[in-house]
Amino acid sequence: MNEPRHIQVWNNCLKMIQDVIPPSNFRTWFKPIKAVSLEGNSLLIEVPSDFFREYLEEHYIDYISKALIREVGGNAKLLYKVKVSKGNNFTIPANNERELKNKSVAFIPEANKNINPFVYPGIQQVNIDPRLNPIYNFDNFIEGNCNRLARAAGLSIADNPGNNAYNPLFIYGGPGLGKTHLSQAIGIRIKEKFPEKIVLYVEANKFQTQYMDAVTQKNKLTDFLHFYQMIDVLILDDVHEFGDKPGTQNAFFHIFNQLHQTNKQLVLTSDKSPAELTGLEQRLLSRFKWGLSAELLPPSFETRIKILKAKSYKDGIELSDEVLNYLAKRITGNIREIEGMLHSLLAYATFTKENISLELTEKLTSKIVNDHKPQVSLDTIRKVVCSYFGISQESIASKTRKREIVQARQIAMYLGRSLTKTSLASIGSQIGGKDHATVLHACNTVADLIDTDKVFRKYVNDIQQKLQVAK
Repeated sequence: MNEPRHIQVWNNCLKMIQDVIPPSNFRTWFKPIKAVSLEGNSLLIEVPSDFFREYLEEHYIDYISKALIREVGGNAKLLYKVKVSKGNNFTIPANNERELKNKSVAFIPEANKNINPFVYPGIQQVNIDPRLNPIYNFDNFIEGNCNRLARAAGLSIADNPGNNAYNPLFIYGGPGLGKTHLSQAIGIRIKEKFPEKIVLYVEANKFQTQYMDAVTQKNKLTDFLHFYQMIDVLILDDVHEFGDKPGTQNAFFHIFNQLHQTNKQLVLTSDKSPAELTGLEQRLLSRFKWGLSAELLPPSFETRIKILKAKSYKDGIELSDEVLNYLAKRITGNIREIEGMLHSLLAYATFTKENISLELTEKLTSKIVNDHKPQVSLDTIRKVVCSYFGISQESIASKTRKREIVQARQIAMYLGRSLTKTSLASIGSQIGGKDHATVLHACNTVADLIDTDKVFRKYVNDIQQKLQVAK
């Protein structure tokens, strides 16, 4: 009895692939695959998990593509059926079906030569790569109190880019909290709703390199500025890297002005709020504050549970509640650590054929996650300071100017800045409803008193020791 056509095609592909990759790799990454169907030139294969699919895409897609084209022709397409727990399956096209593209635009650089790496030179109609990763979309950006404002602003921008109250949108927060994910999700949603708009995502260091290239090549700075002024939606990641680079700042200042004046959308990300950035010109900082500044905070325990559930489901695995709770308690730093831990668990379980039990999770986590004590919270600092001075938490949040209350409030702000990664603006809002300038003044005052007043220094040292116990 003859085998179905789709099985024949896949078996022929496997024979070609088996000849060019090591046997152990072939057993691990190709034996578990099942051919499901062949419709026209589209082959559907089933893979155990989305992690498995991503690994194939990253390491073996060229081998699979060449083999499939040889079997079914130049229009061959590959689709994945991801097997998820409890029979819930979903189909994903291969990477060549997921490109995001901008329309071609007219651009005639001087001497018919363009120095920008996002443009293909030598032609008047050029293509600008948006540099957006389809993985970073709103569907898999988990909402929580830590990011609700920024996410809502991003969705609002996507509905009406350039003509809204959030231009620019300035997203800031520590590493691994989702700044790149959210900013790219905004760009992807805009491309979905407004395909005609030219969207560009670029890292600050890439922008800096392009600027230096333009300056060092004769008459190319005008081309550089002209190129960026054509963009409808500019997403600039890690803008804090412009610090102490006056030439780059000047170029971006002119680009910013042109885009803003013509109702083009700007989305900026940074590891600090505009008020905390150093090495940047005041005229640029003032423009960063024209729209909305939205902070991304570390996810709460509940949000970490949601993230773990969503990402494990995407990878085709089902984690028990005890494993989820253990991971959410151990990994408190950022979302990137959560993703890395999940990928390590899945890879280990795939290679060793072990179930992801609590014992396995504890063993791997101890090797990957640092065994440091959790960071003290602002809430804990406020409670310990109030207890030490014998005042109520309501009084420290009040507007009273009594000396003992002001002193306690300033110490709480100082310790908040010293012992946490929280921004000045967030510290002020949580301790007395003050602005960042008040927090900065409080920190400087406390630092001066520590150097000059022995009694005051003892207050601060005592509280720090109590906070070590309270962690």
